[in-house]
This record gives sequence, C-alpha cells and structure tokens, in this order.
Amino acid sequence: MSDGKDDDAGKEPTSASDDTTPGVPADVRTTSGGAGGGSESGHGARTSDSGATRAAAASARADLTAAAAAAARAGGAARPTTALAVVAPSSNAVATFGRMIKFSHTIFALPFALAAAVLAARDHRLSFWRLLGIVVAMAGARTAAMGFNRIVDRNIDAKNPRTARRELPTGAVSVNAAWMLTLISTAVFVGAAAFLGRLCLELAPIALLFLFGYSYTKRFTFLCHLFLGLAIAAGPAGAWIAVRGDFALTPALLMVAVATWIGGFDILYAIADAEFDRKSGLHSIPARFGVVRSLQISGALHGITSGTLIAVAFSAHLGVPYLIGLAVVIGLLIWEHAIVTPDDLSRLDLAFFNLNGYVSVVFFLATLADVMLR
Repeated sequence: MSDGKDDDAGKEPTSASDDTTPGVPADVRTTSGGAGGGSESGHGARTSDSGATRAAAASARADLTAAAAAAARAGGAARPTTALAVVAPSSNAVATFGRMIKFSHTIFALPFALAAAVLAARDHRLSFWRLLGIVVAMAGARTAAMGFNRIVDRNIDAKNPRTARRELPTGAVSVNAAWMLTLISTAVFVGAAAFLGRLCLELAPIALLFLFGYSYTKRFTFLCHLFLGLAIAAGPAGAWIAVRGDFALTPALLMVAVATWIGGFDILYAIADAEFDRKSGLHSIPARFGVVRSLQISGALHGITSGTLIAVAFSAHLGVPYLIGLAVVIGLLIWEHAIVTPDDLSRLDLAFFNLNGYVSVVFFLATLADVMLR
C-alpha cells in the first residue's frame, strides 16, 4: 500500500546497458550491451565478433532455461522459499493488527477484572471455563473499542505528528480490515457475555455504548478522560456479575478506583497532544487547563483511586497481604507523579506504560494472595 510517497521511490534505477534477461552472466551482459549499444555506431562500424557475442548470449539463456526446467521437475529447494513467502505476510499481519489496537495494553484493565472475579468467587464456584470467558470478554471488548477508536480518529491521527505513523493513516491496515476486526471482536465479546449469563448479555449493549462512545467525547468535552475511565471500569463490574450474578458495594468501589485511575493517567498521556488539540478544536483537560493544572487534577484523581482501594479492604474484609500490595500500588502512583513535572515531561512514557502496568499487576497479585492465604 502507498503511504503517500511516490510509488517509484526507492526502486533501483536501471541502466540502458542492463540485460533484461535474468541470470545471464556478467561478461555476457557487458559484451551484449556493448554490441547492441549506440557507442559503436558513432564510429560507423560494428566489431567483427558481434555475431559470436550474440551466439554466446543465446547459449547462456538456453542453459539457464534448461537448468530452471530441471529444477522444476526435481521439485527441490525452491519450495521452502515459496512457503516462507506465504507465511511471512500472515505473521506480519497479526503483528500489525496487534500494534494498531495496542494489544499489550490489555494488562492495564484485565488484572482489575480478574481481581474482582477472585473476590466474587470466595463463596461462589469459579470454574476454569467461566474464568476463560471473563478473559475472552475483556479481550474482545477492548479490541473492539480500540479498533473503533482507530477508525473514527484516523483523519485526526493523520494530522497529528505523534500519531501520523499509526496503521490506518499510513495504510498499513485498510479501513475495511479495521472494521472487520472491530465487528468480529464485538461478536466475540457478545458471545462471551452470553456464555457468562443472561445479566451479562443484557448489560453488554450498555458496555459497548460506553466503549464506542468514548471515541467521540474529545470532540465536545474535556471530561473525555473520565468517560474512558468509566468505560474500562465496566470490566471489574462485569467480572463480578459473571461470577455471582448480582452487584454489590465492592465492585462499585472497584469501578470508582479503575475509573479515576484510568482517567488520571490518561490526562498525563494527553499532555503530549495539548497544543495539537487546541489547534484542532479537540477537548482535553491539558488543552483546557494547561500542564500544571492537569498534573494537579491527575494527582487528585489518583488520590481518589488510593482512598477507594483502601475502602475495598474494608468492604471485602481483606487483610495484611492486600494492604501490603496496596501500599506498593500507592507508592507507584506517588512515584508516577514525582517523575513527571511541568519542567520535565521526558518521562511521560515511563509513567504511562511501565508504572501503570505494575499498578494493575501488583493489585491483582495482592488480592489473589489475600484470598488464597485465608
């Protein structure tokens, strides 16, 4: 696919003296080119051995043709090369789709959903298949949401220097392929929700409304970050419902914790696009309030996250293992804000990707340890 550059860019120029028949030995190509070129005609005569030269070239071509035919009859070494050529695009396609939807970022939300499932299963049986259904539902929902976001924002992404090299703006993935991925992922999510129970299936359209609706919120409100947090916070609630079939205070607290946690670090992530958003008429907290206020708002949201997770310890009757893990989580959030300052935004990626990945994993492990050790 073209990425907007000249389709001929990067092609190796050909010389008028190159022989068009592949595989002809270099000495034959040189002699043949010299014999057929115009340099001799300037002297008004051709060399006396031009007939021999043409004969040598013809002989070389005949030999090569015969060799190729013999190799084809033998069916030998050419086949593995052909197989590799077929397999490689498929592998590349999977990697390209994975980059488009940032599949690795599933680690942000999935551990909180699994923690909710673990808490809900303390007095309810949680089978392997139900656990697998929760994981499939989470992966399907997130993939559908990211695919839809990339489709809706493709024109905006193309204008933003930070996102211009994404897969849709560059043509690495076609719009039709992105729609196919989004629709298949949506079907997977709905199917998993149906497997997990009637209530999960009934709530699936509401979850999709938030997951798809987020992509439009930056067009009219700076609260888009909280809308994203609320959409992802449906994960822990859905996992709880999938196990118990009801709702309670603990999953509600987990929803608040996830919504404020996601909203807080999405504000940090949006700082990099603040100037672009202002010029493009898009809305975000950094574009509206500037870097200093954005850092303060993000810190306040993460303060709510910490307080809510402390409340979970009481509502779910958790003990020392959970509290130790929670102390680590709060420490990571404090560190996240310590390394990002108005004067130094160079470590935004570390704060966004690495530390938040640790937050979710530590929280899940602490919750699991507390439940298993009781």
